[in-house]
Amino acid sequence: MHALRGMILGMIALMMLNIGWPVEPSALSNQGGSEDDKLLAYFKEFLEQEFRHRPLTATRLGDHRFDDRLDDISAEARREHLQRLQRTLADLRKRIDYGKLTRAGQIDLEIFEHDLKRSIWLMTNTNPFEEDPRVYNDYITESVYLLLTQSTEPKAVNVRNCVARMAHIPRIVAEAKKTLKNPPRVHTETAIRQNRGAIAFYSGDIFRLADETPQLSELGRAAAKVVETLKDYQHFLENDLLPRANGNWRLGRDKFVQKLDLELNAGVSADEVLRDAEVEAERVEREMYVISRQLWGLLFFGKPLPPDDPEGRRLTIAQVLAELSKEHGKPEELVADVRKIVDEVRDFIRRADILRLPEPDTCEIIEMPEFQRGNSTAYLNPAPPLDLKARSYYAVSPPPADWDPRRVRSYLEEYNRYMLKILTIHEAYPGHYVQLDYSNRCPSFIRRVLSSGIFAEGWAVYTEQMMLDQGYGLPTPQQLRQGQTADVKEVLALRLHQLKFYLRAVLNAILDHKMHCTDFTDEQAMDLLVRRGFQSEGEAVGKLIRAKQSSCQLSTYFVGRMAFYRLRQSVQRELGDQFDLGRYHEAVLAHGTLPVKYLPELVRERLKQPR
Repeated sequence: MHALRGMILGMIALMMLNIGWPVEPSALSNQGGSEDDKLLAYFKEFLEQEFRHRPLTATRLGDHRFDDRLDDISAEARREHLQRLQRTLADLRKRIDYGKLTRAGQIDLEIFEHDLKRSIWLMTNTNPFEEDPRVYNDYITESVYLLLTQSTEPKAVNVRNCVARMAHIPRIVAEAKKTLKNPPRVHTETAIRQNRGAIAFYSGDIFRLADETPQLSELGRAAAKVVETLKDYQHFLENDLLPRANGNWRLGRDKFVQKLDLELNAGVSADEVLRDAEVEAERVEREMYVISRQLWGLLFFGKPLPPDDPEGRRLTIAQVLAELSKEHGKPEELVADVRKIVDEVRDFIRRADILRLPEPDTCEIIEMPEFQRGNSTAYLNPAPPLDLKARSYYAVSPPPADWDPRRVRSYLEEYNRYMLKILTIHEAYPGHYVQLDYSNRCPSFIRRVLSSGIFAEGWAVYTEQMMLDQGYGLPTPQQLRQGQTADVKEVLALRLHQLKFYLRAVLNAILDHKMHCTDFTDEQAMDLLVRRGFQSEGEAVGKLIRAKQSSCQLSTYFVGRMAFYRLRQSVQRELGDQFDLGRYHEAVLAHGTLPVKYLPELVRERLKQPR
């Protein structure tokens, strides 16, 4: 995740028309209403204040005017930030007449208002600066890393800004030592691992990214000081903070219910999410058993199928997955394997007219930096919405060099050649990269800046099944005409892994709720993930850690996917033979990464217009 420079919606819309991207005509009329203009001006006024006080946020969003600065994260500055948000929320409906806005403007105001309420709730009900040392790592490393990887400013400017920003890191570290009180142990252990990665980054990676040598670059002296500071910080984390890190990571039911409602903004309660997830998990398990039973004879010819009872069905699925997991690549070839999959997936999207892919394609596949590893195998770092020249990065994490052979093998078996295909669909094509590239071209300035996690994750999960339903993994029509037939094992194995990957999303919601609302133990969580979710032990441990370090985010995958799936069924039934999948998908993505509750209204309106 350039300066605004007077950018206005009309200029953005004109740019989109010039490059052939689909634009919603109703969005263009957005600019004519004076109340809509007032809302946009008020939001930009708010954003200007935010950027001046929070330079890292500005960098993340692609405004590089403040790249030489770093946030004041003192307790006083945080109080002032909260007061700023509260004043803005109180003033919003006084400054803007909701009734005079266009419908698009009303949605923008509601999104802005909800984001303020969510931010205020988080600042008054959680204490990350006191309880989560990982917070400081963003300022320590990401603040500089983004300048060298995503900023489109000239290299010399980025290097100078890196040096200036690095001068603030001792202040950040000092504030961390002063402020951290009693964090949960799991948060602290992750911060320790990430800080080791930060030391490695400033010792070597920073020079490779800048394409400079330590001795000749102005980064050299500044980086040496940062390394010295971070080594001292590492000693603090390991020898001072960790022994007293006994804080409770559970959010608690009351706060979880409130936070989930704010995070989802989807009109469903925490109990409804849990109930739906438990029902969906059973359905997915049944589908996985049917496919595993079909694969059994191919993989274990002559071996009796286990009994058709709960334990026998679980054993059937587990043994089939274990056999298929042996088909994996080598650690040093993981990124190259993903690049090949990307080419294959993009070709299918074009042939099947799933949607129009971004042109030009600005997604790069890279090896995940060491300091960002520890919580995921892959992620999509999208181009920031305020810098249209920036690139996106699909980062893939090979197993760390210090892992023993058994752990490396388990990791590669979990992310075998079938799972890598599903992962790439989710993270890049047509998942996160494609969706967020569409979002960055949305005519609404407010929606480009304020995005919904449930939309982003829901779309990515939805595309996994959709791609296979449309024929991904099957021979092309030309291959069929030439007499080539589908490899039954390949087709079934890919579908089984898609279902396994989706089962993760479903179990994420169950795990999220039970970990923070009940006394769910680590043993119960591992049983849920390993036995019921068929995850490797290493993968399950990572997910358990993630569940403790976050709350409500793990529920967004399932809730978002269900919203997309249900909308698709409803619209397709309404349109019948007139339903066009590519046109539908572009209508879904035409409005930005906004709360899914607005989709039924907006998609139906967009489908009345030409593609």
